[in-house]
Amino acid sequence: MSYRHFEAIEKHAGLLGILTAVMVSIGGLAEITPLFMEAHAVKAPANVKPYDPLRLAGRDVYVREGCYLCHSQMIRALRAETERYGHYSVAEESVYDRPFQWGSKRTGPDLARVGGKYSDQWHLLHLMDPRQVVPQSNMPSYRWLAEKKLDSADIQARMRGLRKLGDPYTDADIAGAPDAVNDKTEMDALIAYLQGLGIKNEPVASAQANAAPANDGGAP
Repeated sequence: MSYRHFEAIEKHAGLLGILTAVMVSIGGLAEITPLFMEAHAVKAPANVKPYDPLRLAGRDVYVREGCYLCHSQMIRALRAETERYGHYSVAEESVYDRPFQWGSKRTGPDLARVGGKYSDQWHLLHLMDPRQVVPQSNMPSYRWLAEKKLDSADIQARMRGLRKLGDPYTDADIAGAPDAVNDKTEMDALIAYLQGLGIKNEPVASAQANAAPANDGGAP
């Protein structure tokens, strides 16, 4: 295009706006499309299973109470993080998470591999009164979770919905949900969810599992 053409475009705000929107859209699609293609290519490893009914309920409590606002579940590929939290997070671990809990906001520590680090009793005390176990904590109490029972029908409905989205729940899994959550509270469910984070799905189960990748300045 000649200078005269550029001048004509610049003098017509409407045309300039339309052409700008077109170019931004093309650029955006060029960046976003490969990410969507890659997302659909991610498959669950053999050791990553959909949440059982109790942990599924606990995850819903975790999201509902906004725990993700202070705790990430994404260990970045940086030596300081892998030495503290464990192997850096990979997409395959979160294939059954809707929505996934990745992020970088950490008022509290990352929880990607907190499962098994503390006892059930520790988690109970921590959720009832955080300062019992962490005196400097500014986390609020979640005492009411110990009083509210789980709704098995709601859990079954969630499992059916997730199956439509691709989670491999069987009819037997869904039928067994009431027994799995019978007489359980939201506190029980949340603790079960936390105790499962990072258990049996860490991508590298070797002596080098906590080592950072060769490039310590890897992608956040």
